[in-house]
Amino acid sequence: MVHEQDKHRYLRTPVEQLDPTAFDAVPLLEAMGRTAFQARNLARAAQIYDRMLADRECTIILCLAGSLVSAGLGRSVSVLVEHGMVDAIVATGANIVDQDFFEALGFRHYRGSPDADDDALRDLHIDRIYDTFIDEDELRVCDHTVTEIADALPPRTYSSREFIREMGRWLVERGKGEGSITRLAYERGVPIFCPAFSDSSAGFGLVFHQWQRPDRHVAIDSVKDFLELTKIKIAARETGLVMVGGGVPKNFAQDVVVAADVLGVEAPMHKYAIQITVADVRDGGLSGSTLKEASSWGKVAQGLEQMVFAEATLALPLLVSYVYHRRTWENRVPPRLADHLDAGQDLSPR
Repeated sequence: MVHEQDKHRYLRTPVEQLDPTAFDAVPLLEAMGRTAFQARNLARAAQIYDRMLADRECTIILCLAGSLVSAGLGRSVSVLVEHGMVDAIVATGANIVDQDFFEALGFRHYRGSPDADDDALRDLHIDRIYDTFIDEDELRVCDHTVTEIADALPPRTYSSREFIREMGRWLVERGKGEGSITRLAYERGVPIFCPAFSDSSAGFGLVFHQWQRPDRHVAIDSVKDFLELTKIKIAARETGLVMVGGGVPKNFAQDVVVAADVLGVEAPMHKYAIQITVADVRDGGLSGSTLKEASSWGKVAQGLEQMVFAEATLALPLLVSYVYHRRTWENRVPPRLADHLDAGQDLSPR
């Protein structure tokens, strides 16, 4: 039996979402650009992102891996969606469902410690992400909310993008989650793709949904995700990548150039690309592989790419503050790609 008083000892101090609009990082990054190492790299990445925003022909794809929303970076992402600085998102299911949608339901992540007694946490139904705690009982509510959404949909195959759009619609209809990534993306017509959607709270919810409805149920088709994002690349032609972390979102977004070639359609490599990561390039893994290396695969053009080897909680708020306060985004016309995908219309944003 879980003792709520003991549980409250751990779940007392919520993680606060840092607001990058509350401070102006432009002077700082300009000064960092005159220094060296990762400070200079971050400054150049910010300049490249600003160039993407100034390029009227560029469609911007944001890639999100790692535990970002739980660490207080949800507002950094929502600012980009809210102000038209991103046209499509490729993310882990954890960021969108377990963290953003979870908080949109009214729950919180809590400040903890990596030195906590994990056996004690397990007994209290508390999950740990390094120095952050989550109430497992509340996470189960998130699981079952996904089941509720799936139960209300016509039984067929959906891309994760289509299902996440329904999650955003659900939040709007119930007056929940204002300012969340999921809700803002629904309202702004920004498609969110989670290629490994089942590797998240959504997976548990959909397993329960299919267990109850073995013959008529919702299923997620990751190939449909791949096709939809490839169609976006083909229609947009000029694209830019803003990547936080690596993993599946990074590879998925880069691979659409190759997918277009497999289809026999000429599509240029991603013109712009920046990545924030702490992964090591030397082990041959994707997360730390350089954007220059991606050029050998025909995915990312050289010249307007920048790796930033820095931890996201330090670098992302500075990057977002820079592009927000530069205000180049004010001259962009967001293409509302999700609306075009839903309607089966021409995806060309301009």
